[in-house]
Amino acid sequence: MTIPLTKAGRLAKIAELVNRHQVRSQPELARLLAESGVEVTQATLSRDLDELGALKLRADDGSLVYALPGEGGARIPLTRTGGGETPAARLRRVAEELLVSAAASANLVIVRTPPGAAQFLASALDHADWSSILGTVAGDDTILVISRDPAGGTELAEALLRLTDRRGQFG
Repeated sequence: MTIPLTKAGRLAKIAELVNRHQVRSQPELARLLAESGVEVTQATLSRDLDELGALKLRADDGSLVYALPGEGGARIPLTRTGGGETPAARLRRVAEELLVSAAASANLVIVRTPPGAAQFLASALDHADWSSILGTVAGDDTILVISRDPAGGTELAEALLRLTDRRGQFG
């Protein structure tokens, strides 16, 4: 049975599979997706991997496997994604698509996304390397963003909302 997924859901499923398996090729990833009930064309899969910033890294056995930036405990510094955009531009694009709301309390910001999209947006935030962000924790549709400034949550939530030109969704 094929499961219709939103783009964000499909990206989250790809990220899950790449993190769980040593995926060596796009056909192998397409097979894993199909086994999960997700059908995808090779062209779409290629674009999705590019958007996720997937890289091929050498595994312990010497084979090349897909890895996502920031996975495996060590952040892979990105200056540009595979598509040529900077991490800041990627964050703006991803936030415009996925950020639903942002609400602050002290140095904490709760960011809401569509179901399955929180880890994708959190990764874009992490790789944008904002000095005001201490870290992120992502669930399914919610991200906890922690500000370095003990009272910086409000300013950080407003900055996130400015990425999307959204007003009035700040709480």
